[in-house]
Amino acid sequence: MDDITFAVLGTGGIGRRALEVSQHKDALTPVAACDRHGVAIDSAGLDVDELLEATEGNIDSGPQGEDVATDGGAVAEGDGATASGGVKQHGEGEGVVASAQAHPSEDPIQEIIDHGEAIDAVLLALPNYEHDFIPRTADRFVEGGYSGVLIDVLKRSRVIGMLDERSETLEQAGITFVCGAGATPGLLTGAAALAAQSFVEITDVDIWWGVGLESGYEDNRGTVREDIAHLPEYDLETARSLSEDDIEAIVDDHDGVLEFEDMEHADDVLLERAGVCDAADVTVGGVLDVRNDEKPTTTTVRVTGRTFDGETATNTFQLGDATSMAANVNGPALGYLKAGVRRNRAGEYGVVGPAELMPGF
Repeated sequence: MDDITFAVLGTGGIGRRALEVSQHKDALTPVAACDRHGVAIDSAGLDVDELLEATEGNIDSGPQGEDVATDGGAVAEGDGATASGGVKQHGEGEGVVASAQAHPSEDPIQEIIDHGEAIDAVLLALPNYEHDFIPRTADRFVEGGYSGVLIDVLKRSRVIGMLDERSETLEQAGITFVCGAGATPGLLTGAAALAAQSFVEITDVDIWWGVGLESGYEDNRGTVREDIAHLPEYDLETARSLSEDDIEAIVDDHDGVLEFEDMEHADDVLLERAGVCDAADVTVGGVLDVRNDEKPTTTTVRVTGRTFDGETATNTFQLGDATSMAANVNGPALGYLKAGVRRNRAGEYGVVGPAELMPGF
């Protein structure tokens, strides 16, 4: 396979780890990265080590205003760092601008689009606090004349429909959009699609995940905020408005362990669109421990169905407890990115989910 150049939109926990993991993937060269403050672009390849070192501890943890900014959060007020959610200062600038490879920008995404001819794929490592944020970002790439691969690690089921509405437009633009391609949805969606091959009828898919996040909590506060939106007393809008102190209080109220049931995760619609089962037959839940690195429960996929000879059985897939969230999100995301580039180079455009990149049901 030919070499692949890619860009990362958003340099929070997921974006940073994607850059790091890419160094262990064959034929992948990161050539651009941006956040709301600026952008780093080098067609010969970014110095990932320098970028990560310069921006360590320099992450926006969540939105604090009403305007959606480049990385999916909100525009921070003023230039200073605040304990309740401004940008932590490190080096000479804020965010990615702390790197010697980067420069400030009023519209970092547009700069990525303007260099699109040199970028085979773009990983949208953006929080999705507004349902249409990632679809609107896709619109910008279409309008900017980009043709290549867009890939996201979004979680919400309803966003898939918004992308499907754009499928024809993306296809006409020569864009292959791989949606929901992280851990869940993504890795576990693909595992479910593979496990389903034993059956002629699927009756139930149960996905139960466990994440221990102590050492990565600072880099993944945006992810924690998104997960809080799945608690019964919250939604995306209320979670978006929480201050850092609010989040800490919620974590304290749950003794650091948040448990989720019947989450709105896109695994359901992604398995349905691949013909594996009805969305209503898929349930997703999990446990997040932000005070321990050890997983509070083993991540497990159970697919129950009927075989061609009339037997009912359950196929089970488990992730090793020692694999981190970063490994389980970014490894598969970059793998799906490579698969998306192969499809794009073969002239296959439009929206595709992770289950559709597995054996057909």
